[in-house]
Amino acid sequence: MTKPIPSVDCRMPTRAGVVRAAEKIAALLPQTPLLPLELPGGALVWCKAESLQPVGAFKIRGAWHRLSDLTDEERQRGIVAVSSGNHAQGVAWAARRLGIAARIVMPNDAPAVKLEATRALGAEIVLYDRPGGEDRDEVALRLTAQSGATLVHAYGDPWVIEGQGSCGVELAAQMECLSGGTPTRVVTPCGGGGLAAGLALALPNAEIVPVEPEGWDDVARSLESGTIQRVSAGAPPTACDALQTPATFPINFAVMMSRGLKGISVTEAEVRAAQALAFARLRLVIEPGGAAGLAAVLAGKVPTDGRTAIVLSGGNVDPAAFAAMIAQT
Repeated sequence: MTKPIPSVDCRMPTRAGVVRAAEKIAALLPQTPLLPLELPGGALVWCKAESLQPVGAFKIRGAWHRLSDLTDEERQRGIVAVSSGNHAQGVAWAARRLGIAARIVMPNDAPAVKLEATRALGAEIVLYDRPGGEDRDEVALRLTAQSGATLVHAYGDPWVIEGQGSCGVELAAQMECLSGGTPTRVVTPCGGGGLAAGLALALPNAEIVPVEPEGWDDVARSLESGTIQRVSAGAPPTACDALQTPATFPINFAVMMSRGLKGISVTEAEVRAAQALAFARLRLVIEPGGAAGLAAVLAGKVPTDGRTAIVLSGGNVDPAAFAAMIAQT
């Protein structure tokens, strides 16, 4: 069982909060495209290209909703965030736009492209030893205790969950316009469960399917067992760095359990196949973690019905690594 996070408001996220977040995001950013994709075999799915956000991932949504709701006094004290890279960039982008000082706890093995992009947005990076088992939340809590800054967790925060849910509000409106109906199912990459929980609030009539890398399927095991499970100590290496979270948090878990979500996992080979397909058919560069949902559908692990949507959650991948993967696929 995970420990609660001090300094994060204990309120639960709501669908009304998701709708408000969607209105705030719509006033700030253009919608990301919802693209039709014909799979091998002829099935049609709809892909929400969150990789085309200004920071290359959906995380800008939760970051903006959270930071723009801070009081003037909270803004003056600054914020501390934890992230493997995409939340870091979303927070850094929002903090720079709002004039807020940001310190972000990131793993020392994060992709260089994500570290460099976060620094370029003006945030201070505090590295922690992820391979050595250092607890990033403990590092963040020490920093907030020293400075009085507000903690902006990557997924265990009601504003962040609501902000991520704005993706579902957009998706539903776009699908209604393009296909005459709302989604029956949304397949989404899942790390800590912020996006999955937000989508569950945004789309109460759709099935939400969280997808994790093999060996990092703590959310799926948690939902199956009814209690929060941690990633196993011997979890295998994965290219899906954005989905390497140690465990979900009670706030996310409660939302997902209330909707009866069931998670699945995908292999590294299935993720690479999904990245290659997105590049070939949609002309999109998708990072490994961002392709997990498409990987599950492509591998036949999730059924489709013509109104199944897939979130392509991020595209922040090292160019050389992506080119090598495409060449080998």
